[in-house]
Amino acid sequence: MSQKLIIFDMDGTLVNSSLTIANAINHVRKNLGFEPMEQEYILKRVNDHTLNPAQTFYHTRQFEAHHEKWFTEYYTKNHERELVLYDGVKELLESLKAKECALAVATNAYRGSTIESLSHLDIYAHFDTIACYDDVVKGKPHPDMLHKILDELNIHANDSLFIGDGPRDEMASKKAEIDYIMVDWGFTDHNNAVRSVGDLHSMLEQRL
Repeated sequence: MSQKLIIFDMDGTLVNSSLTIANAINHVRKNLGFEPMEQEYILKRVNDHTLNPAQTFYHTRQFEAHHEKWFTEYYTKNHERELVLYDGVKELLESLKAKECALAVATNAYRGSTIESLSHLDIYAHFDTIACYDDVVKGKPHPDMLHKILDELNIHANDSLFIGDGPRDEMASKKAEIDYIMVDWGFTDHNNAVRSVGDLHSMLEQRL
């Protein structure tokens, strides 16, 4: 099946942001007066759709404006030092653009830090649109941001593919009725997943 649109999750799929995410969460915790959490503990829970992340990390029912402010503040000051692309990602995106495939990002990160991250890593211009946590009513695992992308680009779900690294991504994809590929070089550990960017590139070549 030929794909007109490929949507990517960002953290753990395109970008190795594990250190930055853990440090940014601990920066917010410090400002709230809480002790830091271990990086491994944070990363195991970032993609756990059964948890309320605001409760897990900040001991409150929902994220608040000052949480976003402090998180983004840390991102802005440290993304140049801590963020890296996974090997082969930039080449993959360039290959897909050369085939005139529309590209998008759907991430539970905030728009400000997403644009900063993708711009710093020199891949922001590769995407036709992005949808972030603060762009929609409900983030993943809800399908809102996927619907937003489809509507904005006027592309049908049947002509689209979503690539992510966690259950939130997979659940959102199913609810939006978009084909899904799970990858496993990021924060999670799955039995049935693509193990390298090279293998993903080969799979996508067959679809285009």
